[in-house]
Amino acid sequence: MDAVWIALSLSLKVAGWATVLNIVLGISVGYFLARTRFFGRDLLDTLLTLPMVMPPTVLGYYLLVLVGRRSAFGSWLYESFGINLIFTWQGAVIAATVVAFPLVFKPARAAFESVDAELEQAARVLGVSEISIFFRVTLPLAWRGILAGVLLAFARALGEFGATLMVAGSIPGKTQTLSIAVYEAVQAGKDDTANMLVLITSVVCVVVLLTASRLAPGRVAERRR
Repeated sequence: MDAVWIALSLSLKVAGWATVLNIVLGISVGYFLARTRFFGRDLLDTLLTLPMVMPPTVLGYYLLVLVGRRSAFGSWLYESFGINLIFTWQGAVIAATVVAFPLVFKPARAAFESVDAELEQAARVLGVSEISIFFRVTLPLAWRGILAGVLLAFARALGEFGATLMVAGSIPGKTQTLSIAVYEAVQAGKDDTANMLVLITSVVCVVVLLTASRLAPGRVAERRR
């Protein structure tokens, strides 16, 4: 039973950090693409959305190539700071962040594009700075769509399996998240443990999805009628 709660605790920690990173990255990139026009914007959007459709094992392989000890970046991290991301919970965070990123980025971009540009322009006429416009006008009008995406990203990060397994492995108490623990329990014939892990994961995901659906802009507008 202790192993179940350890796996749950680790999964929540990994999903939590991945969600925090995606809030920063997803909102920043979503706002940038919603407010700028440049050659190759659609291509960049496509590349950033790839983790949504690409097999997680392929993403895991790309991450191994990028941050592994044999890569230039991974070697630099280890030699300069003594940081090794492979087979660590930090590596699991990176994998979960990459996989869940489109679920924050796409809703954020759509939410920012739905904000009336005239309201932002009116604030500029009044002499409000761009940073203040973002936090006082744009973000308050877009936050529901963004939050729904953030919750979906959290659920996706919580259930991530393929990329996490390739990058972080399955070390009990260190990198073995809920989804990996389910796989290991089934392989070992521990049906009771697998059932408990599956039940916990399902309950958490259902709660998150129900919350996200209630925060969706369409549902909010419908309740206001």
